[in-house]
Amino acid sequence: MSLLFNVIQVADTLATGEDLLASEVSVEKTQTIWQMIQSGGWSGMVIIGILFVLSIISIYLFTERTSAINREAKLDANFMNNIKMLVSDGKLKQAKDLCAQQDTAVSRLIAKGIDRIGKPLEDISSSIENSGKQEVFNMESGISHLAMISSVAPMLGFLGTVVGMVIAFQSMANAGGQVEIQDLSGGISTAMTTTVAGLIVGIMASMFYNLLVSRINKVVNRIEVSITEFLDLLSEPAK
Repeated sequence: MSLLFNVIQVADTLATGEDLLASEVSVEKTQTIWQMIQSGGWSGMVIIGILFVLSIISIYLFTERTSAINREAKLDANFMNNIKMLVSDGKLKQAKDLCAQQDTAVSRLIAKGIDRIGKPLEDISSSIENSGKQEVFNMESGISHLAMISSVAPMLGFLGTVVGMVIAFQSMANAGGQVEIQDLSGGISTAMTTTVAGLIVGIMASMFYNLLVSRINKVVNRIEVSITEFLDLLSEPAK
């Protein structure tokens, strides 16, 4: 009987331990991202707010510039062949009308060259080159802000890290010799959330910037090829 009684006691003890463990697990709570931001106080919320605004600006700039660059890159595959035919036949008015219908960087530069036909080739080339610089400048408008955001966002995140550490150390000083993890959670949350947010926004802006630069380079290369073909056409009679 004593052996049976001891077994029952051990079973009760194990059951009680399992209940305590289950109760401890049930007490554990998970924080949402918003709760983590709030736990860092106003300093963390301000930095996160700035980073959120920068992320919206980055997405807007990328979307707007991508749309604008795509418009400039859109060109009929037979455009240059038609221009060559019309210019060779002396139909300059029809050639200019065709350029107006396309309304792209290439067509505007070709139209500029058609307006200068009859002048020295060097003057035509110089006029197209100057207009081309303006076209490239228009395509690049705004993407410098993405480069700025890609460098500023991580620095803001690191600023949040420093602010979070200051908050944590102040909590330690105020607690004296009895420091609990709850006293440090606010500062640590600020440090971690702002750092992660800053890096995410910085990486996103950097990717957007490099994608746009790559796209612009492709458009510029296409412009150069088309202008070279046009100038070669004008120089043919002189050969």
